[in-house]
Amino acid sequence: MKLDGCSALITGASAGIGREFARQLAFSANSLVLVARRKERLEQLQAELQNRNSQLAVHLRIADLSEKMQIDQMIEWLDQNRISIDLLINNAGLGDIGDFATSDPERDDQMLLVNIVALTRLTKKLLPPMIERKRGAVLNVGSCAGFLPIPEFAVYAATKAYVTSFSEALRAELRGSGVSVTTLCPGPVRTEFGDVAKRPGGQQAAGPDFIYVPVEQVVQDALAAIEADKPIVIPGLFMKLGMFLVRMTPLLVLRQAWRFGVKRRR
Repeated sequence: MKLDGCSALITGASAGIGREFARQLAFSANSLVLVARRKERLEQLQAELQNRNSQLAVHLRIADLSEKMQIDQMIEWLDQNRISIDLLINNAGLGDIGDFATSDPERDDQMLLVNIVALTRLTKKLLPPMIERKRGAVLNVGSCAGFLPIPEFAVYAATKAYVTSFSEALRAELRGSGVSVTTLCPGPVRTEFGDVAKRPGGQQAAGPDFIYVPVEQVVQDALAAIEADKPIVIPGLFMKLGMFLVRMTPLLVLRQAWRFGVKRRR
């Protein structure tokens, strides 16, 4: 799918990767639908994008994606305003850092609802019109965390494993339909995600600077992957190599590594 003239819907658009998607699509898209909970931030982004491109139509939708009713209301709103979507970017996501046994049950539910249920439900709603038009693309934002279980990131990693598996299966089902599916699996990126995922009094997940990939590169690689009809994209040479090695490593070896890592932290 070529992105010129597309009509894109971006969830989690008020910050981080979602906001960068909006910025990089500002000159190629005809219209953008920006979805997030924070109205003020969306309005600031809308003004910024329209200053860059006065011809761009920017629609805002304030929604909590952990509420199924709000997703359905958003779909009705698109229909009422005759806004067709041919690029769906399921970017919204929540994380939590720490042992599962001490996690907040409400936070666990929110991760499942936003990372899995909302992504699935929104794709279900917007996919049939794309198939009918024989044009469209779905970009699901997963994570390198989805390639393996991660202690102290248990629920988040599991939700991203769902995203990768769901996307691969959906891509196979849609072969020849004119609609493509791509999974973006970034590693560490400097956004607000770590601050939000950190528990009160806890520490943010960190690593050496060389493993971090700039958000601009993450989005650039993802958009290029959509146009090239790639099934999966892992931004950054180090992360590509690292994920290849991890996926080739027997689970028995990984278990030993996790045991050593948990002992050191405790």
